[in-house]
Amino acid sequence: MKFTVLGSGAIGGTVGAHLSRSGHDVLFCDADPAHVAAIEADGLRITGPVDEFTVRAPAVLPAGLPELVDGVVLVAVKGHHTAAAAEVLRGRLAPGAVVVSMQNGLTADLLSGVVGRDRLLACFVNFGADVVGPGVVMQGNVATFRIGELDGRLTDRLRELAGVLPYAEPTGDILGYLWAKQAYGALLFTGAVSDLSIADSLEDPQFRPLMLAVAREVLAQSPVIPMPFDGFDPADLPGSLRRLVAVNRGSAKSHSGIYRDLAVRNRRTEVDVQLGPLTGPLTGYVAELIRAIERGERVCEVANLELLAAYERLERLGRPLHAVVAALPAPLRAKAGPLHGTPIAVKDIIDVAGSPRGNGNPHDMAGAPAASDAPVVAALRAAGADVFALASLLEYAAGAPHPDLPEARNPVRPDRTAGGSSGGSAALVAAGVCPAALGTDTGGSIRIPAAYCGVVGLKPTAGLMSTEGVTPLSPTLDHVGVLAASVADAAAVLAALTGIGAAPEETPARPVRLGVVADQLADPRLDPELAAITRTALDRLLVAGMALADRDGTVLSGLEACLADILLVEAWQVHGQAITGPCAEPDRFGATTLRLLRTAAEVEPRRRDAALARRAELRPAADRLLDGVDVLVGPATPYAAPERTPPIDTPEGRIEGIFSAPYNVSGQPAIVVPCGLTAGGLPVGLQLAARHGDDAGLLRVAAAVEVALA
Repeated sequence: MKFTVLGSGAIGGTVGAHLSRSGHDVLFCDADPAHVAAIEADGLRITGPVDEFTVRAPAVLPAGLPELVDGVVLVAVKGHHTAAAAEVLRGRLAPGAVVVSMQNGLTADLLSGVVGRDRLLACFVNFGADVVGPGVVMQGNVATFRIGELDGRLTDRLRELAGVLPYAEPTGDILGYLWAKQAYGALLFTGAVSDLSIADSLEDPQFRPLMLAVAREVLAQSPVIPMPFDGFDPADLPGSLRRLVAVNRGSAKSHSGIYRDLAVRNRRTEVDVQLGPLTGPLTGYVAELIRAIERGERVCEVANLELLAAYERLERLGRPLHAVVAALPAPLRAKAGPLHGTPIAVKDIIDVAGSPRGNGNPHDMAGAPAASDAPVVAALRAAGADVFALASLLEYAAGAPHPDLPEARNPVRPDRTAGGSSGGSAALVAAGVCPAALGTDTGGSIRIPAAYCGVVGLKPTAGLMSTEGVTPLSPTLDHVGVLAASVADAAAVLAALTGIGAAPEETPARPVRLGVVADQLADPRLDPELAAITRTALDRLLVAGMALADRDGTVLSGLEACLADILLVEAWQVHGQAITGPCAEPDRFGATTLRLLRTAAEVEPRRRDAALARRAELRPAADRLLDGVDVLVGPATPYAAPERTPPIDTPEGRIEGIFSAPYNVSGQPAIVVPCGLTAGGLPVGLQLAARHGDDAGLLRVAAAVEVALA
């Protein structure tokens, strides 16, 4: 039988060599001049554990094909070269000539549009092979090879070809095999973003949820029943991963051809043909990372696979909690840095280049994208972090969700709020989607959600982290800070962004000294259960060797009393023109936010001036509270997470920030660490605060407290 092999690389070269050795008339055709020249000069050599042999057969470049091609044409070019291969065959096929696609991906429509559907058959080829040099192909194993008619008929020509092609068997379910291969191919693309072997990427437990989700996403799109092959059973994906690990460990081909294209050959992959036609977020994220590597923006490394795993958690865990505004595929970042490859979410009130600054408001979310990153986001990228998602928030960080946008839910108890305004950031960290997220804090908007969700929430010293590129609420009180899975994670982000972080561990010269804000614990507005949990936590710190001393928190209450006048006057200065100005659009605000801002309009500016003067009087006394102690300690919130965030002009809303607000007014650094659970399983937080500028000291003590309470 006469064969023309169009694309004589890994698959085409292997099949063509076996056919030639069996005595068939084979013409090799390839676009690589060096490969063609080597075959012409020395023959095509098959090497590897399966067999070792060389065949001598003619080889040509596409321009050297005869004007009329008869017999069987085996198309084995890369998927993205399908259109070019079809054009090579246009008008060239002799009557009775047959075309067989041996490609990965769903390329039948491209080929049949030129050669005719009646001439075309398709193959499923799963053995591993690689071109290891001009004229040399390594065959790594023997695996499933199926050939079928596109309409599923078992024809005479199908049986004849199956009897000739090496390892081939005829099938009436070729599309089922091809769709199963689409799913397996998506797994190979997923693993190829790293430098792990196929077996290692499939076996690593941290990537198992990702691999299963990618396969499910592809298989859900199949219009036919996907067929099992070589350990891959679409009906048993968990078992399939185990079996595929064993199959690939037994193959001489350790890495996929996709990886070799990216990391060795530095050439385009088949991503657009294989993953491009698919829908679904995960394959989209994989495709974007592959393209970024092709563009030279990234290299194949495990950090890419860790990012894909974060995307999987974002979809599976973050979106049901209404914590996600948008995913940011293949984010640009520095290739090195202290946060290299760390996935970090950003509250959608902070500028991220290419995305609108959404502010928790549907009008703004549909606005123009930011032209550049806010400085804090640029610093994250410069530190090597993957800024991969925008987190949801309460509208304009003002204390209430917009009625058209769902409020972020609490991962610990989804029937409760994640808190505000940085609730989306807290929920993503608490759900385990990412180790850290940026938030903002004007009266407790980082620390309150942290306490509700059981994570760490850090409000640094005022001005330490830039608020440029952040929608203000009250510029005097606004802070950018971090929500994190641990104190160490929060410290790592702060250090990367500011150069300030916890000092290396050392044996303390004396016990940690905690100033307990006694009147906060005695405050009648504090839920008795939270008071008891906080006292128990303090007892545990005492047992751990820390020294406790009571402090009179009257000055903190005085600072808290200053917050409302400062916030309301400044909030009206920020948003007033949007409500009453010449281009006013009051209807774009949610009703609760609009009510708050109209209330703010009634506050005379002189009240802010008086509050700022009072703040200046109280700051020295606030500093003296820390004389003789390392940090102040007290409850983080007066109650555990409610069902919904109470508006700040309600009784519950007015007291939500009584313990957090003083440190916004004073500008001192403050952090919340988890300290227990209520009988209903809701997290409770302990708040620590240090002197203005002593963020590093605060983090050192917080780390010790975290260990003692673990």
